[in-house]
Parts: sequence; C-alpha cells; structure tokens
Amino acid sequence: MSDTPSVLFVCVHNAGRSQMAAGFLQHLSGGAVEVRSAGSEPADQVNPSAVEAMHEVGIDITAETPKVLTTEAVQASDVVITMGCGDTCPFYPGKRYEDWVLEDPAGKGVEAVRPIRDEIRARVVALIESLDVPVQELTR
Repeated sequence: MSDTPSVLFVCVHNAGRSQMAAGFLQHLSGGAVEVRSAGSEPADQVNPSAVEAMHEVGIDITAETPKVLTTEAVQASDVVITMGCGDTCPFYPGKRYEDWVLEDPAGKGVEAVRPIRDEIRARVVALIESLDVPVQELTR
C-alpha cells in the first residue's frame, strides 16, 4: 500500500451504496484516502433518495455521477469493496478485497435508505481505522 491508501467501492449501478460509501470515506478520512467508486452497469444518475439521505448528515453527493468499472480503477486501488456486484469485479493478487452485504437502496424512499446509509457509515469508520487513518467528525 502506498503512503496514501486508495479504496474503490463497487456496486452494480454506482448510484446508491457505493456513492454513499465514497462520500463517507472522503469526508471521514479528511481526504487522507484516495476514493473511487464504480459500477458494473452504471445508472444514469445517483439515486435521489441516497443524495437526500447523505445531505441529512452533511455530505453533498449531488455532483457525483455513476461511472463504469474499469480494470484500471481496480489496479490503481489498494482496497476493493464490493457491494453486490457479483463476479463482474476483476480480481488481482495483492489487493485487499471485502464484500459488504448491504440492502440495495434502488427504488426506495429516504426513510428506507437511512438505515442503509447508517450501516455504510459504520463500515466506513471501521475501514478507515483499519487503514490507520484518523477518523474525522462530520461538521454540518
């Protein structure tokens, strides 16, 4: 792992779970971690309920757009976190892989997305701690 660890979050549509995780990691690591997200079948836009749920905790992901998963993104990352992308994520020796089993927020209202958001935050905090990076508090 380099001086600045890099993490790639992957889900199918790159519109909910991976976008929320990337938003949390960017903010809670204070920029000390290089953050990427991608999807095996990217959606047209980030899930509006995910955007609203993140806004409630002071993180703005409105400018984010779903991106396609590339081999280069995996190769450039130290840690690859998958969230239901199945076998579509390329595997490279020497990378740290984790599979986070999380409910898909697609098609759900903000009330249903909040518990998913909160579980992602807890997992991101544990990830940051495992990378020996200080966890920053969110400021609203």
